[in-house]
Amino acid sequence: MDRKYVLSSFAYAIAGLVLGIYMAASKNHSQLVTHAHIMLLGFVVSFIYGLCHKLWLDGSYPRLARLQYYSHHIGSLVLFVALFLLYQRSLAATTLDPILALASITVLVSVILMATQLIKTPQAPL
Repeated sequence: MDRKYVLSSFAYAIAGLVLGIYMAASKNHSQLVTHAHIMLLGFVVSFIYGLCHKLWLDGSYPRLARLQYYSHHIGSLVLFVALFLLYQRSLAATTLDPILALASITVLVSVILMATQLIKTPQAPL
């Protein structure tokens, strides 16, 4: 799981940096919130999850780890797309708000699942 997280974190970093470069080149910074979410939630948090798996999680809970991995990425990707559409003004906020809420809750669940794995693993530094 550590390798999957680190590789996906760099995919998010590339996407976030491309969006940031586009904003700088176009002088249109309307996607600043989307860019920040991709870089922090996508790149940084995914990388931290990869480190947690590498350093402390021993694979004792593979189904929980898979559920956490997919909930993080599905929630994050839906959040990024919805934010992009919102700040691009492609869809109304009234349409996107429920999607953003559900995606945010999915990401929250993934954080809780990671915390659960760390709590259940005796060698984790808690």
